[in-house]
Amino acid sequence: MRTVKAEQIVDAVAKMCVSANRYLPEDVKKRFEECAAAEESPAAKEVFRQIKENWELAAESGLPLCQDTGLAVYIVEMGEDVHVEGMNIRDAINEGTRRGYEEGFLRKSACDPLTRANTKDNTPAIIHFDIVPGDRIKIFFMAKGGGSENMSRVTMLAPAQGWAGIKKFVIERVAEAGPNPCPPTMVGIGIGGTFEYSALLAKKSLMRKVGEPSSDPEIARLEAELMEDLNKLGIGPMGLGGKTTVFDVKIEMRPCHIASLPLAVNIQCHSARHEEVEL
Repeated sequence: MRTVKAEQIVDAVAKMCVSANRYLPEDVKKRFEECAAAEESPAAKEVFRQIKENWELAAESGLPLCQDTGLAVYIVEMGEDVHVEGMNIRDAINEGTRRGYEEGFLRKSACDPLTRANTKDNTPAIIHFDIVPGDRIKIFFMAKGGGSENMSRVTMLAPAQGWAGIKKFVIERVAEAGPNPCPPTMVGIGIGGTFEYSALLAKKSLMRKVGEPSSDPEIARLEAELMEDLNKLGIGPMGLGGKTTVFDVKIEMRPCHIASLPLAVNIQCHSARHEEVEL
């Protein structure tokens, strides 16, 4: 049994919160450069120029990439042979979130659903745990803004609707969202499982690096097919038209009940802030 000090987790999480909100990941930058080069619309090219200028200014100044620094969302792969000493791991992640958002001067967006009273430290964070073999802890972090999250949906399709029904729902959702999630967007799709698990699959898919297709060749083919169809919508960067409505599509799929076809669409804005650490 390997021991990890809770303070290590607190420090690592605090650093991730600040870093992810200030520095656009290299995988996202690379895709944006590719998309900008392929654009023909002057308006689309100008939006990409402004996006690049924004990430450069954020890196130089230490200011956030976006004023909406999001809710802190974590996927934690917890090795079954590791023990956290000094604090419960959930408490350690929340403490790291609290420190990161406070010390990084990041906007705290967590509030009571009904009274709207702010929790004042962006906690409690949204934390999902997976127990995995080994003695390591891997923590994936995403700063999830309200604009893109509000455009996300879960539905229960009839099994007979199949892939055609899935495509129809996803395309209609992205079309209806239009410019609201600050495109170009990354679209995470969860297929199968149950009502709540499909949403978690969609969220998990957004943790994969941009440009990294599914390890399953058939699912990778569906991702590419859907991205091509979504980009035909012509919504374009920030809704001003162009070839790039979405810059990536991720699908995670699991078996489901014979009578069900759960489907979730989780949209991520162009400021796709994510980071990971292994302890």
